[in-house]
Amino acid sequence: MARKKISLREFQESLVQRLTSARAGQTSRALLGVQAGRDHWLLDLSDSGEIVPLPPLTSVPLTKSWFCGVANIRGTLYSVVDFSAFQGGEVTPQNADSRLLIVGGRFGINSALLVNRTLGLRNIEQMAPRAAEADPRPWVGERYADPQGNVWKRLNLKNLLSQPDFLEIGLS
Repeated sequence: MARKKISLREFQESLVQRLTSARAGQTSRALLGVQAGRDHWLLDLSDSGEIVPLPPLTSVPLTKSWFCGVANIRGTLYSVVDFSAFQGGEVTPQNADSRLLIVGGRFGINSALLVNRTLGLRNIEQMAPRAAEADPRPWVGERYADPQGNVWKRLNLKNLLSQPDFLEIGLS
C-alpha cells in the first residue's frame, strides 16, 4: 500500500492539533517523547514550546563543545544545546531527523535542545514504572518501561535550566 504524502504544513498543523488537545486534557497523561543520543525522554507538554526542524546554526567561538550555536527561528534567537553531548553522551548528528525542542516560554529563557528525533506523544498510563535508580543529574526524573521494553526517563526542564553547568557555555 502506498503511503500518502502530506505537506510539511499539514504535518505541523496535525501535530499542533494533537499537542493542543493533549494540553486541554483530551489525551490522558500524554507526554512528548524525544530521543537524545541513546536515551528516550518524556517531558510535559507544558514544558515544551515548539518542535522545529533543525535550522542553520551560527556557531559561537570559545564555547563548550556541547553548545551548538544560535538559531534564528522566526526572528527570535535561541541558544542551542546538544542535549546528548551536554550529558556526556554522543554528539547528536545534524541531519534531516534532528529536531530542536524549544523550551517553553514560561521559563523565560530562549533556549532549545538539539535531539536526534521526536517520538510523538506517549501515554504514560501504558508504561510500567521502573525502580528508582540513583542519578546525580537533577533533571532526570522517574523512569518507565514501554511495552517494547524501552526505558524512558522523565525530563525535568526546570531543574535542567537551573543548572549552572547548563547556563555557563563559555570555555573556562
